[in-house]
Amino acid sequence: MSNYYVRPIEEQDIPFLWEMLYASLHRREGDEPFPIESIHTPGLSKYVEDWGREGDFGYVAVDQQGKRLGSITLRFYTDQNAGYGYVSAATPEMGMAVTEDARGKGVGTLLLQTALDEVERRGIAAVSLSVDPDNQAIRLYKRLGFVEESLNGTSVTMVRVSKLES
Repeated sequence: MSNYYVRPIEEQDIPFLWEMLYASLHRREGDEPFPIESIHTPGLSKYVEDWGREGDFGYVAVDQQGKRLGSITLRFYTDQNAGYGYVSAATPEMGMAVTEDARGKGVGTLLLQTALDEVERRGIAAVSLSVDPDNQAIRLYKRLGFVEESLNGTSVTMVRVSKLES
C-alpha cells in the first residue's frame, strides 16, 4: 500500500488531529476504550488545542482519494504546560497516530521519517515522545534512533538527538 503521501498539516486537518489524539491513547488488550471526552482534559487537549501557534509543525498521511491515514505533530512546551514526554522547552514533543486500517503498512514510518527530516532541516537538537511500554510503535521509534530516557507512570519518555554537524 504505497498509494499514499505525506503533506503538512492544514487548518482543515484539525478535527482529524483530535481523532488521532484519541487513537494515540494506548490501551491494553481487553481494556475498556477510553471515554472520548478524555481527550478534552487539560493533560491531553494541550496536544491539539490552538494548533498552529508558533513552532507547531507536523504532517498528515493521505491516500490517493484524499482519505487521511495518520498524523504526526511536533509542538514545543514549557515547564508550565509540560506534556507526558516533556524534556525541555527547546525539545519539541512528538505525537503520532495511524488509523487502525492503515497500521503495519509503512504509514507511521513515512510520517516519522518526514518529521525527522524537517527537525534536521530546522536545526532542532532533539525531539521527545511518550509511549506506552506495550505499544508496538516502540520498535519503530528505536529503529529510527530514539532511546528510552525515563519512565513516567505508565509511559516511557524517548528522545532522539539530531545528527546535526557540529
